[in-house]
Amino acid sequence: MSPKKNNIKHFLSALPRNIFSGFVVSLIALPLGLGLAMASDAPPIAGIIAAVVGGITVSILGGSHVTITGPGNGLVGVLLVAITTLGLQNAYIAILFSGVLLMLLGFFKMGKLADFFPSSAIQGMLAAIGLIILGKQFHIMLAHKIKREDTIDYLLEIPFTINDAVHYGNKGLIFASLAGVISLAIMLFYSKIRNKYLQLIPAPMWIVLLSIGFSYYFEMWLHEPNPIAKDYMISGIPSIQTIINDIPIPNFNGIWSFSFWGSVLALTLISSIESLLSIKAVDKLDPEKRRSNVNRDLKALGLATIGSSLLGGLNVVTVIARSSVNVNNGASNRSSNFFHAVFLVLFIVLFSTQLTRIPLPALMAILVYTGYKLAAPTVITKIFFIGKEQLIIFFVTLIVTLKIGLIIGILAGVLATLIIHVVINKSLSFFVRNVLKPNVLMYQETGEQQNFYISVKHFCSFLNYYKLKQQLDAVPEDQDVIVDFSLCQFVDHTVMENINNYQELFDKRGGHFDVIGLDMHDTDSKHPFALRRMLPVPKIIKNNLTRRQTSIESLAKEYQYNYSSKKVKKVSHLNNFQFFKTKHINHVYNKLSHKDKAMKLFDIEFSEGEFIAKEVVRCTMLHINLNKTIPEFTLDKEGFLEKVSALAGNKDIDIKNHNDFSKRFHLLGDNETGITKFFNNDITNFFECNPYYHVESNGESLLIFGKERLASVKEIKALFDFGKRLKVAIKGSD
Repeated sequence: MSPKKNNIKHFLSALPRNIFSGFVVSLIALPLGLGLAMASDAPPIAGIIAAVVGGITVSILGGSHVTITGPGNGLVGVLLVAITTLGLQNAYIAILFSGVLLMLLGFFKMGKLADFFPSSAIQGMLAAIGLIILGKQFHIMLAHKIKREDTIDYLLEIPFTINDAVHYGNKGLIFASLAGVISLAIMLFYSKIRNKYLQLIPAPMWIVLLSIGFSYYFEMWLHEPNPIAKDYMISGIPSIQTIINDIPIPNFNGIWSFSFWGSVLALTLISSIESLLSIKAVDKLDPEKRRSNVNRDLKALGLATIGSSLLGGLNVVTVIARSSVNVNNGASNRSSNFFHAVFLVLFIVLFSTQLTRIPLPALMAILVYTGYKLAAPTVITKIFFIGKEQLIIFFVTLIVTLKIGLIIGILAGVLATLIIHVVINKSLSFFVRNVLKPNVLMYQETGEQQNFYISVKHFCSFLNYYKLKQQLDAVPEDQDVIVDFSLCQFVDHTVMENINNYQELFDKRGGHFDVIGLDMHDTDSKHPFALRRMLPVPKIIKNNLTRRQTSIESLAKEYQYNYSSKKVKKVSHLNNFQFFKTKHINHVYNKLSHKDKAMKLFDIEFSEGEFIAKEVVRCTMLHINLNKTIPEFTLDKEGFLEKVSALAGNKDIDIKNHNDFSKRFHLLGDNETGITKFFNNDITNFFECNPYYHVESNGESLLIFGKERLASVKEIKALFDFGKRLKVAIKGSD
């Protein structure tokens, strides 16, 4: 019985952090839920219903750990078509049936469905969804409602809408379009402000608060009505009692049409793919590196979608942006999803009147930004660097999706991938003979190391990748794995991308994942995800130093340090620092090291969040190998955020007889006795007399950095000097 008690104790101790995280997520979910519903031509409350039902149902029955559920970006286009062609009531029935199919996918263990689609085709589908969202909502963002045949027409109309907005003569329309433009600017530039206090409130919630404040300013201060045109304000938000009274009565009379079942299949396909991709991405962010039970999650999402449709809500999917925020705010279990739903209910009960003060252009700006992130030029650039053939797959999927529909679009992407694979291999018979063969052999080697050895033969692509995935999933992540491609003539982009994900997963959990046998394979790109085939053609890429790199190189010569500008991906020594538990390290570069290599200063690129919520951060850090064991701790400057985190269970450790230190610094760690012993008078006085840095110990080494940005040459000198003197202080305190 003791493990159960420990689990309950652990759950209760983590509850404050999960409540806080659920609250922060609800601040994003509220405007997004309203905006996604209205973009789909559904009542605004439909998006909130989906988030509430999904949050409660999936938190109780789901198989993931730190995901958030609610209405999804990818479903906007499909829902819009369904509601337009079927009518709102029949669209709810289509949503209900899609929930049933989603449950069946879970019961039949079809969680591997997303593995059967090539990565570039999925990227093309997501980019098309982004353009659908952007094209149709951009005009409302500038207070200009239009009706066109397809998304391409909406996109072509954007310059004319901008021109009309510049020449508006109507005051109400001018204020409405300004609300949209300002909101878009907030979404674009908010993430660039690396201020932990401002970012306690997410950008979408700032838009809501500023919109409501603007309305009250005119009403209570100027005693004038809101100048924004009434046609561009949110219509009434119903009360909980009204929602219950207006629960739609199911009517199955319209289920026999082709368009109905087309909508059901499209809703199911997009719901499952978006959810599975999001679950997969969030598992990479989970600090405890747990694997989600995707089939259980599909069943829970299906049941939640059924419940949502019966209450007048949209499809329930796993959403990456809100899940990333959830992880970054300290969530550790599914209760945060539950509390995000509870806070949404409280918002509707307490502030339904205030929500009607939000202008439509402001909400649509949030969706325009979301659409842009899905279809940003950087997506195309990334795919181009992976391989030119991937661009063909991407654009085929994108264009067919825009012109015909999502289902035909993804099928066109799959077909294009198959054709390209046959052309690259220059042999249809080789492709047909090997594409579905059992081509994976795994066994555990005997001897001292007992590695898991996996040999992949002939042909490895998105169509038969699931066989390799089954073997890899059977290996504990703290073991050593060797994947041998020396007998495989072709490895596609989807497989290479997934192999890279496994390497990161094993590295973070203490295992080793080595890929061998690709030395004789050629690629048209230096990108690690590029497809490989046995046609060796050597390529040389010249690397030129930037001005900053030249300055660092000169600094290295001046101080007799070693300098290397090369990008290094092997950074396992950084993974066991608490700072990187929820972050993905891309690489370190511009490494500056002392002769004894005990101190290494470097630029590092890491990312927070995943998918459209992904933010890439570049920072300069210092790593010091102490060659001794010290307690694990994290030291930061004491501030408002740190005091709030203390209320959420992160206890600040005080050092006796050092009141100034205890007031100015926030010290965290599990071994309080060892930490207080380590922070003797010399160490404590050192920190009191020096500039503030984030200092973190993993028990054997220190990680030190200042601001979350690249340091100037002057700041590099200061950081290196701080580290050298701190190392001396620690050594002298022995």
